[in-house]
Amino acid sequence: MRVLGLVPARGGSKGIPHKNIRLLGGKPLLCYTAQAAQAARRLTRTILSTDDEEIAAVGRACGLTVPFLRPARLAQDDTPTLPVVQHALAWVEARGEHYDAVCLLQPTCPLRRPDDIDACIERLEQEGADSVVSVLSVPAKYNPHWVYFEDQQGRLRLSTGVATPVPRRQDLPPAFHREGSVYVTRRDVVVEKNSFYGERIVGYRMDPARSVNLDLPADWTRAEALLREIQGFVDEHDER
Repeated sequence: MRVLGLVPARGGSKGIPHKNIRLLGGKPLLCYTAQAAQAARRLTRTILSTDDEEIAAVGRACGLTVPFLRPARLAQDDTPTLPVVQHALAWVEARGEHYDAVCLLQPTCPLRRPDDIDACIERLEQEGADSVVSVLSVPAKYNPHWVYFEDQQGRLRLSTGVATPVPRRQDLPPAFHREGSVYVTRRDVVVEKNSFYGERIVGYRMDPARSVNLDLPADWTRAEALLREIQGFVDEHDER
């Protein structure tokens, strides 16, 4: 299976200005994703999609290929992911490259491992899924069977649509939310079905100790703390 790795990194970050190239643990944030992609065995090629020349230069320094600058219309605050992926696939296919799937790797999730990338691709291939997404478990108190929506009349209704909630925590079915580190989608789903997920979606459970999504300044503080913990564990393991 030929898989295109795609790292999207636009220049107009609002929550954390210039976050894609801001230093985390002494190196640009973008480099963590670049290094994981380069070490993954199942990615055929990885490219950076950006609208920003400075980000492009940092990406190249981190070892990423930057074959084009993304059009400004695809780098707005409200730009969805799907057209960005479709643009990248159309660009490489117009130049004679073909891929069976695309793997989206957001720089804002810097602590994923190469093994996480490979495992998601392998699940896509082995299970015949349309897409595989990295997920985390939802805490019991936020399980859909215990979550209510308020209607226009101010009445609460369970998000599941059933009349009564599951009475015991032990009886709650497992629930998951998108974690953000890895998305792998078949090319035909993206191009022909105009979808980033398709109908057959499979989850890959991430290690919470390596899960952070940098959106706000507080997230950056947590990422630095997690990185110190990970590096400390590695150093201690190497000494042994």
